[in-house]
Amino acid sequence: MPLLPTISTFFIVLSAILIAIGWRLIVKGRAKAHKRTMIFAAISALIFFIIYASRTAFIGNTSFGGPESIEMYYTIFLIFHIFLATTGAIFGIVTLTLAFKRKITIHRKIGPITSVVWFFSAITGVMVYLLLYIIYDGGETTSMLKAILGS
Repeated sequence: MPLLPTISTFFIVLSAILIAIGWRLIVKGRAKAHKRTMIFAAISALIFFIIYASRTAFIGNTSFGGPESIEMYYTIFLIFHIFLATTGAIFGIVTLTLAFKRKITIHRKIGPITSVVWFFSAITGVMVYLLLYIIYDGGETTSMLKAILGS
């Protein structure tokens, strides 16, 4: 089990759990606890991103090592996950910004959408992790820097 992907996956799962807790807190009218929890969720997601981006730049991305017969399905699934993760991150930044600017009416409208997108992003991210590192042995890993600079 590779260390950095395992740690980064832990943080994305933690962020989703914290978002669920934060959602429950706001439903119960506990705004201060909601705010703290959502800030911790954002920090957890940021830690994930820092680990993921650093690993991608310096160590590299791991190609799919499973059977060739399902590689196309994995690739489609991965593209779907990347779309969800990018959308979730953008929505997350917007949702947090609205909250900090006290634009609560709009925050309340897009917060649930952001949360659902983030949940699906986290779930599909865990599935990508399982497919790359647990269910199948990962394929070749090439760092972005090596790919760009050659070596």
